[in-house]
Amino acid sequence: MKKIKITLVKSPIDRPERQKLTLQALGLNKTNASKEVEATPQILGMVRKVTHLITVEELA
Repeated sequence: MKKIKITLVKSPIDRPERQKLTLQALGLNKTNASKEVEATPQILGMVRKVTHLITVEELA
């Protein structure tokens, strides 16, 4: 499986509760926090819901 690096670049303050919970599920609690995860369909779906708050990089 491919790995991706997800970084939270915008604050989830004033965002819907559902987006906050999605970020929590991805393991991103603080701004500029990064997490390396497997690129499964479930993770990619969560990433798609909060793309305006995060940046995504593919890892080799």
